[in-house]
Amino acid sequence: METVKLLIVDDNVELRRIIADYFTQREDVRVVGQAGNGVEALELLPKTQPDVLLTDIIMPQMDGYAMLEQLAHMELEHKPEVIVLTALGRDDFIMRAVQLGARYYMIKPFDFSTLYQRVVEVAHTRPTMQEVLLAPPPAPSVNTKSTDEKIASIFLTVGIPAHIKGYQFLREAVKLVMDEPEMINRITKELYPGIARKFSTSPSKVERAIRHAIEVAWSRGRVEVLNQVFGANVCSPDDKPTNGEFIALIADKMRVDRTA
Repeated sequence: METVKLLIVDDNVELRRIIADYFTQREDVRVVGQAGNGVEALELLPKTQPDVLLTDIIMPQMDGYAMLEQLAHMELEHKPEVIVLTALGRDDFIMRAVQLGARYYMIKPFDFSTLYQRVVEVAHTRPTMQEVLLAPPPAPSVNTKSTDEKIASIFLTVGIPAHIKGYQFLREAVKLVMDEPEMINRITKELYPGIARKFSTSPSKVERAIRHAIEVAWSRGRVEVLNQVFGANVCSPDDKPTNGEFIALIADKMRVDRTA
């Protein structure tokens, strides 16, 4: 069986590295390139000629949908099969990706062994139209996900990378405020110190790391995506929320979903 050539497209540099590291341990898959957005990916396609293109949806400059639209009109000797790997799990997102040519639609957080199986599968099979429409697995029900998975999905969607310290501190803060909403009013006296004790650090470092995580999300221009998550215009590019406002916003969203 020939080696599968894989192109990874995601604006999360750390996630790209982790995925690439995983596949370098597989003899039958070779990562031929990495891109941070659709523009970079389209430039790499003629040079790398991948068998499979693994892509996120929400990315700067050119998102996954726009990339798939352009890919459909490109004249390539060998067009790659597409697997979408994203935190967006709504049915309309899935159907649009399928209509634009995606073979599979996988939801973050994901299982590496399943991803590997999908990459090999789509590289060595050519589906009929019916198989394409049936191929994407259904998005997991919100109620079957753990609290950590739900929070991780929101963070990834709005562009907060999992490898920075503020990610863990924010996740812990959201869970604490979910369980005890009034704690948001005691953010400096109880919330930061409580998180600091758990992670063996100082309250001031917790505060700064959370602030940095929020600024990373805003710098990536994910405000529109955040508004989509909440179904309302709760944020704007020029009006970054305070740490407390952001934590309360996510915690309120989680509580609503939990009781829905």
